[in-house]
Amino acid sequence: MENTLTSTDYSFPNQTGIYHGKVRDVYSIGNDLLVMIATDRISAFDVVLPQGIPYKGQVLNQIAAKFLDATSDIIPNWKMATPDPMVTVGLKCSPYKVEMVIRGYLTGSAWREYKAGARSLCGVPLPEGMKENQKFPHPIITPTTKADEGHDENISKDEIIAQGLISKEEYEQLEQYTYALFRRGSEIAAQKGLILVDTKYEFGKHDGKIYLIDEIHTPDSSRYFYADTYNELFEKGAEQKQLSKEFVRKWLMENGFQGKEGQNVPDMTPEYCNSVSDRYIELYEKIVGEKFVKADINNVAKRIEKNVDNYLKSI
Repeated sequence: MENTLTSTDYSFPNQTGIYHGKVRDVYSIGNDLLVMIATDRISAFDVVLPQGIPYKGQVLNQIAAKFLDATSDIIPNWKMATPDPMVTVGLKCSPYKVEMVIRGYLTGSAWREYKAGARSLCGVPLPEGMKENQKFPHPIITPTTKADEGHDENISKDEIIAQGLISKEEYEQLEQYTYALFRRGSEIAAQKGLILVDTKYEFGKHDGKIYLIDEIHTPDSSRYFYADTYNELFEKGAEQKQLSKEFVRKWLMENGFQGKEGQNVPDMTPEYCNSVSDRYIELYEKIVGEKFVKADINNVAKRIEKNVDNYLKSI
């Protein structure tokens, strides 16, 4: 679609490397800085879809920036500045090879495993007799390996420590940070009439210190339920009203696509892409509690280049 940013190829001052992820492009500046650009690409089932979504990158970048600021008293984070609505500049950290997934409710892939008979997830025992979307007695941490390519895999605390991925002492520190961040995220969500259902956090180290990195509490990395309808829908066994990227996955599944070999992505018309954009903006306004201000997208690529260049020259 016109005016969406689906690829980047910049040459910033003192640039030393570039990494193109599924939805983010990350530029290394010198030895210590990263420029992370949230593009308008959208992925589902580990596949980058062929069309961009207007304003999606701005939505994700600005939600993440607000939540990084709102949790900086719990743990230092990598963010230094947001010189453009789609860009965060911050410290380059060495990432841990594990993502910390935390779940407050039995839903999604955890429910699918439970329904199939599993009573343990990533080494965490699960109570008998639970129903879909039921709240856990206490939030549980179900880590995954951080795959460079392909799917992340579930892993237990004991396996992480035994494989030497993270030391016992540092892993337990990450657990404490994960619980504290989830508590803060849940409190902020409750003020907006939402329930933070599950989410993931990524951590890294810089100069021997642990930092929170990447995005947090965005609809791409988290699931939210609407608080006012939760109890009624749960009692009925009905589907929860939720804020997440799940609506895109459902549309793909309804049109015969789950990322499997031989399947084709359904036609993403401009009307469909604009409807997804509207949903992302709705998510922003609900999660942040502020009106979304659309940035000028007449020449997104040039705007980003100018803003990042000016910032890097100023530091």
